[in-house]
This record gives sequence, C-alpha cells and structure tokens, in this order.
Amino acid sequence: MKRIWSVLAVAAAVACFGFGVVSAEEKKAAGHEAKPATISGELVDMGCYVGHGAAGEKHADCASKCIAGGMPMGLLTKEGNLYLLTMSHENADPYNKLKAMAGKQVKVTGPASERAGIKTLEVASAEGPAAPPPAK
Repeated sequence: MKRIWSVLAVAAAVACFGFGVVSAEEKKAAGHEAKPATISGELVDMGCYVGHGAAGEKHADCASKCIAGGMPMGLLTKEGNLYLLTMSHENADPYNKLKAMAGKQVKVTGPASERAGIKTLEVASAEGPAAPPPAK
C-alpha cells in the first residue's frame, strides 16, 4: 500500500512540474513578458478611480489620503488606459516618491506587462510635473 502511495506522489509531482513548464511557455507566447516602457498620465488611487471614476485636481486631496492609507496607485493615460503601478524590489524609492504626486501628471519608466486583463507598470523611475516658471 505504501508503494502505491509513493508511486502516486511521484506521478503527481511530475505532472505538476510538467504543467508548470507548459504554463511558463504559454505565458511567453501570450505576451506576458514585461517590456520596457515610459508612460505618462495622471497618478490616481485605484480604489476611487475604479470604484467611481474619481480623478483630476478635484480628487487630488482624497487620492493623497487613500494612497497614504495603503490604496494601490494607478497611472491613467490620456487615452484612458489604466496601469496598476508596482514597486521595484530592487529600488522602492521611485515608487515611494510617486506617493506624494496624487492627482498630478507624471512620467513613469519601467517594465510594463499585462496579465488577466490588468496592465501593470513596475516603477523603475518617476518624474513629477515640471516646476512652474519663476514669477517675473
């Protein structure tokens, strides 16, 4: 009886391994690999934007509070594409810098990908709005 269970356990492990290899190859073929990108748009909090379309200058204070409270950040392009922003495990500074720019136009560079219909952009670098010109 123990021998049968051992054979079944080995068979299950081999089957799982085989499916994992196929799955990784299918992901590559389906275009799930991250590609370098630089994308500009408005920094939004995902909860309010997805929940009820809240964005823009009027929502900036609320977005700042939501992001400070842990709500995920998103980048909304002028074309209406929404990217979930993710933190780089190698350098969290650019991601954390963005937290202070809710409701502002920003430019984010990093690997972009899409999975299960969700577009993501890992924040490798970020630029905020240009400083206003000095008053004359």
